Amino acid sequence: MVRRFAGRRSRTRTERKRGRYIQSRPSYGKADDLAFDATLRAAAPHQREREEDRQRVAFSVRPSDYMRKVRVRRAANLILFLVDASWSMAVAERMQATKGAILSLLTDAYQRRDRVGLIVFQKDRATLVLPPTNSVTLAQRALADIPVGGKTPLSAGLKLAYDVLMRERMLHPDVMPLLIVLTDGAGNVSMGKLPPHEEAYRIARQIAEEHIHSVVINMEHVAFDQGLAQALADQLQAPCYTIGELKAENLYQTVRKEMQTTQLNPMPDERR
Repeated sequence: MVRRFAGRRSRTRTERKRGRYIQSRPSYGKADDLAFDATLRAAAPHQREREEDRQRVAFSVRPSDYMRKVRVRRAANLILFLVDASWSMAVAERMQATKGAILSLLTDAYQRRDRVGLIVFQKDRATLVLPPTNSVTLAQRALADIPVGGKTPLSAGLKLAYDVLMRERMLHPDVMPLLIVLTDGAGNVSMGKLPPHEEAYRIARQIAEEHIHSVVINMEHVAFDQGLAQALADQLQAPCYTIGELKAENLYQTVRKEMQTTQLNPMPDERR
């Protein structure tokens, strides 16, 4: 599955019998969604050696000749922001930049069916502040007042992000998810009995195993950076960025870059 551009202009390979037929590939004997033209071309060179078959049929086609269609269709993006709202970082600056980036993405996505959501985590819980939407109006209302302060329940935030993305994948199988995590990686609250970082990394590996494309924005000051954001990115199998000046435009451009230039892993039904 390859993202060519953002949103409705994205070309996405699909295993479902919808979309435009662009090429073919061997089906290894399966007769599902056959590409008849390609199957006939694959069988044509073998007609002389199949004289016995041709005593019964004019043209011999065997399961080994079967070719199936490769289709592409337009798919929408889902950008889910996961933001640390604890006192561990410059929370006001981070929230202002995130809100601005969300509104910019929604404005840009109006014609492309893209949707954007926001989860914040602070104190002892994570909250879905903005369920995935393509409505700028709903986003403005939801983003007006976001609670901040307290400890850093990183694992709770990752778990809620995982649940939201998996639910969206079930409801919209062709959606292309992108998880943007803004944190310094310094989780200090667990949901269960595991140490905070061990619990967070376990959930991060679950997200990576589901082939969900993620990006970590390291919010720790370079002078105090302990490498925790990079460690989280490693578990997510994601790139880790440090934005020199955290502004809405810079964050927006970082997200757009990931949407436009990366090759996303296949969805579960397309793995081989």
